[in-house]
Amino acid sequence: MSDSYTVIATLLGGLGLFLVAMELMTDGLTLAAGNSLRRLLSNWTNTLIRGVFSGILMTALVQSSSAVTVASLGFVNAELIKMRQALGVIYGANIGTTMTAWLVAMVGFKLDVHAFALPAIGVGAFIMLAKNKGPRLGVGRALVGFGLFFLGISTLQQAFEGVVANFDLGTITLAGNAEVVGYLLIGIVMTILTQSSSAAIAITISAASANMIGIYAAAAMVIGANVGTTSTAVLASIGATPNAKRLATAQVIFNIGTAIVAVLLLPVMFYAVEAAREIMKLAPNVGVSLALFHTVFNCLGVLLVLPFNNRLVTFLEKRFVTVGESLAKPRYLDRTTAAAPMLAVNALILELQRTAVHIGDAAKQTLDTEIANHDLEQKINAVHQLSNVISNFIVNLERASLSEEVTHQLSDLMRVDQYFMSCAVVLGTALETRTKLGRLPNFTLEQEIEAYRNRSRDFLNSAISADSELYFEKLENTYHALKNERDVLKENLLSTGTRGLISLEQMINAIDFITEIKQLNEQWYKAIKILSRLECDTHRQDSEVSDSERSEFESAEAAVARLQVSAGRNEDNSGKVAT
Repeated sequence: MSDSYTVIATLLGGLGLFLVAMELMTDGLTLAAGNSLRRLLSNWTNTLIRGVFSGILMTALVQSSSAVTVASLGFVNAELIKMRQALGVIYGANIGTTMTAWLVAMVGFKLDVHAFALPAIGVGAFIMLAKNKGPRLGVGRALVGFGLFFLGISTLQQAFEGVVANFDLGTITLAGNAEVVGYLLIGIVMTILTQSSSAAIAITISAASANMIGIYAAAAMVIGANVGTTSTAVLASIGATPNAKRLATAQVIFNIGTAIVAVLLLPVMFYAVEAAREIMKLAPNVGVSLALFHTVFNCLGVLLVLPFNNRLVTFLEKRFVTVGESLAKPRYLDRTTAAAPMLAVNALILELQRTAVHIGDAAKQTLDTEIANHDLEQKINAVHQLSNVISNFIVNLERASLSEEVTHQLSDLMRVDQYFMSCAVVLGTALETRTKLGRLPNFTLEQEIEAYRNRSRDFLNSAISADSELYFEKLENTYHALKNERDVLKENLLSTGTRGLISLEQMINAIDFITEIKQLNEQWYKAIKILSRLECDTHRQDSEVSDSERSEFESAEAAVARLQVSAGRNEDNSGKVAT
């Protein structure tokens, strides 16, 4: 009973250390990473092949694919590198981890990376306690997280060390396919329990070298260890960003896919392994054969997945999608629309209209009677991200093929985009100011502010297209009415504050709040006025093009008719002459 309690308690403690370490590493990297680290990581992993070699090198140095995988998740979590870049590192880590099997087979030695854990925690703690701010504080947190990560792994290993060490593999009597599947599962379970594929492979090679298990059974355990190591990434992705979850899923898919291929081709692969061993003139022993097998099937897995990498990324990008990501993803901008200037303008108008809807939705949550903060930050961030996509799309259009008219339209669309960006900034500030303001003790003023909020909310959610001939007149009248209402409300607040009916702080916060609403209304009004006029102009141009095409078609028909009449007359004339 006491042994079971110790195992469970140690397991929980190890998991706790592991998850806290991930949080600290992510926060620390985010705080510490300046542009230099971002550039360094980007240069290391800016292509898939570079990412693979980086993963091999890093894993060979630290002797832990789990550490490299978790570090990659941390970098993705902190948005230092993109998920596409980190995939190469994950593939490379699987090849790099084969170095452990070679060390065990050739020298029986494994570098103890856990020796770095306590010094890292100590140095990181001193940096944090020195009251540093900014990047230095981030370095301290990252070091503490790095140390706790290895300490957590070590604790998890200790929790099951006795269980795994005392497990006699020789007692299992299986044959044929059942043997392969059984030892595959044993390899998976051993790796999950010890949180170290290296430990499982070391035990496997030792057992095979002592003739406790056959070569195929040992190979199945090595494959299982490769699958089991994905548990580290899965644990690390708990509570992480969508991209980090996608990266963990990619490792699971990659390792399981590689395992399936290796199991199906087991006899063929061992034939290739033995041939390679003879060519390389390596010692004919079980340990070397297993190390070579481990290397070959991981390299084969990487070679098989590289051609399908883009499809895998596309598949993963559709998973774990948050509200913010869904909102921020453009619907109308792609290479097809970029190829034709008129299509590009129409697509940009539609995308900016979507942005206007996002702002209206966020304004509802900010200005409604009851503050609803659900997903508000994600919606504001979505506007920022969508704005960046739109700006880049406009800037990257081929200038040589653009007419003067289209250039002016793009300039107006860029201005609209900037107005919407200003709206997103003001929305965030207005929510903070309203939270500080609370409710005013003066009932009349509170009712006036509420009415102004509601009318502004309706204005920001009004029609974004010119749906009638009076659209622009109505839009302008509503905007100026709100502007006048804000001026009157400001005077009332100043008067009420001067008479001491509300506190000075409440007066200032209330004035700031209605001023921010005014700025929001102003930026939205400017943007929608330009956007609606551009939409009307493009519709008019389309109509003119259609009329022109119809006129050209009618002219062509008339010309054909005249030719036919003329041809008939010539026939008649020729007939008369003949007569």
